[in-house]
Amino acid sequence: MSQFELKDEQNHPRPQVPEFTQMIEKSISRRRFLGGTAALGATAFFSVSPLSRAVAAATGTSPLLGFSAVPTSTADTFVVPPGYKAERLISWGDPLFSGVADFIDGGGNTATDQLGQFGDNNDGMSFFPLDDHTAILAINNEYCNYELMFDHQGKEMSAADVEKAQAAQGVSILTLKKSAQGWQVEKDGQYNRRIHANTPMAISGPAKGHALLQTQADPKGERVLGTFNNCANGMTPWGTYLTCEENVHGYFGSKDQVNITPAQARYGIGPEDAGWQWHHFDERFDLAKNPNECNRFGWVVEIDPHDPTSTPIKRTALGRFKHENAELVVDKSGHVVVYLGDDERGEHIYRFVSRNKYDPDNAAANRDLLDEGTLYVARFNSASDGELSGTGEWLPLLFGEQGLTSENGFASQAEVLIHARLAATHLGATTMDRPEWVAAHPTEPMVFCTLTNNKNRGVADNQAVNGPNPRAENNYGQIIRWQPSNGRHTDATFNWDLFLLAGNPTVHKDNLYAGSDNINADNMFNSPDGIGFDKAGRLWIQTDGKYSNQGDFAGQGNNQMLCADPATGEVRRFLTGPIACEITGLAFTPDNKTLFVGVQHPGEDLAGSHFPLGGDHTPRSSVMMITREDGGIIGS
Repeated sequence: MSQFELKDEQNHPRPQVPEFTQMIEKSISRRRFLGGTAALGATAFFSVSPLSRAVAAATGTSPLLGFSAVPTSTADTFVVPPGYKAERLISWGDPLFSGVADFIDGGGNTATDQLGQFGDNNDGMSFFPLDDHTAILAINNEYCNYELMFDHQGKEMSAADVEKAQAAQGVSILTLKKSAQGWQVEKDGQYNRRIHANTPMAISGPAKGHALLQTQADPKGERVLGTFNNCANGMTPWGTYLTCEENVHGYFGSKDQVNITPAQARYGIGPEDAGWQWHHFDERFDLAKNPNECNRFGWVVEIDPHDPTSTPIKRTALGRFKHENAELVVDKSGHVVVYLGDDERGEHIYRFVSRNKYDPDNAAANRDLLDEGTLYVARFNSASDGELSGTGEWLPLLFGEQGLTSENGFASQAEVLIHARLAATHLGATTMDRPEWVAAHPTEPMVFCTLTNNKNRGVADNQAVNGPNPRAENNYGQIIRWQPSNGRHTDATFNWDLFLLAGNPTVHKDNLYAGSDNINADNMFNSPDGIGFDKAGRLWIQTDGKYSNQGDFAGQGNNQMLCADPATGEVRRFLTGPIACEITGLAFTPDNKTLFVGVQHPGEDLAGSHFPLGGDHTPRSSVMMITREDGGIIGS
């Protein structure tokens, strides 16, 4: 039987799949829309562990989840389960070097101080062990809260203020040392480094040197200053860190009249910035003076955390859009695959496949693997009877193929990648409900992606309700998962279903807004965002949603972190954060006995938080370190 002899319900070719995938499809086939609602079972059973499934069936509980769930909270504190402890590792403004000023409440620090301090609004992070007592922790610093950073709350910005904001973003690289008290940041550690909006960087890959990346300061289009709005992250098996540029559009603007191109508009570029005011004091961000500067951001940046003198590299083969994270897996074929989400309502999910193979015995040979390969975008096909499952395919973004030609506005492969959103739309990629983090299971060929929310679904002309995005004006979000055909991440097709629909069953009854069957009054949440697996296959889910605790969000409290068993579908709340924060960023030590978690923007919009120090202190984004009191494995 050839690969395409099987047919689906619409008589379309369907890839041949392993037996356990066929079991998934049979399970999912019982989940159908009923009069506009969905009877969605807790989960389809992937081939994770027959023993896990048997125990779960007998007891109704997951053998992976060994902690007591915590209740929702609206308190200005960080709550973990009984038997666990949480300690502050580092907060915005803590000095990384001797001779650098401590954090001053009320915005008293200078740009020079900030260059030597931990950055603001920490997000994605990765842990790089060196030996049993030394490690590197690389952490993104996404953006700034002007209402907390400046005594004037951003209303009287100056050139010095913009320099400070530029210094607070990017990446912080920390040296960690382990003692009897656990892991601690080593001031003046040999790997300590701040990477910010003015750090020199190289441009590599197909778009290097293209005219759209050339500026007066860089006429060759090969060097760029800085990275900012660094959301989530990834790490490579050759020991480098991937930081992802997300909402970079909001830093560009102009006081002068500018003609915004359709390509710029698709990326949110316009004469009005998002309030950051950089273009008032730094001509790099003035569209009238430097119209190409905006094209030099929105990339994945590769950093060597082991060498503080190394030059970060923007890898253009991975495409330009509002990157959330970069989930890298080594396929059984040896090729490197990177899954990527474009975090905006109505955008897409992407996959990059390297041309060359990973060589575990030759680190130097792997350093440019992310420069050559093919970028794909996902099309999700739904079953004809309304099931919340289906098949999918990866569409290659290749110049000269499927209409990606000069006649349609793409003059080269470089332009396909610079304008990846336009190319994806031309190919007919599926519009999604804000694709955020992607996470691949550590032992099984399955991948999960959080779709955070979408107020435009069913409202915008190009965002009709579809299979993986089944709710109009989606307040709550969902998590989609897919399994590559034949267990190969490089295959062109896959099968997908919805692992869960977040919702509020105490407000909505018997419809999709109540959530899937594995969501109940004890574990409900909204807007799944950060996501990641530990070595045992537990799926950790972080939220960045509405914390009003009213209306559609009544009873959901502050943002939180949950843990799920992919095999049984059970979901438990593991922690809750302080007032007005987002829980984002997670990294485990190799023994899974320490978990680092980020608390971003507590007290945003002057909401009244004083986390983490309490009293009258300024609220500060922080990295928390979680351990078990008995020294055991987190989550077990």
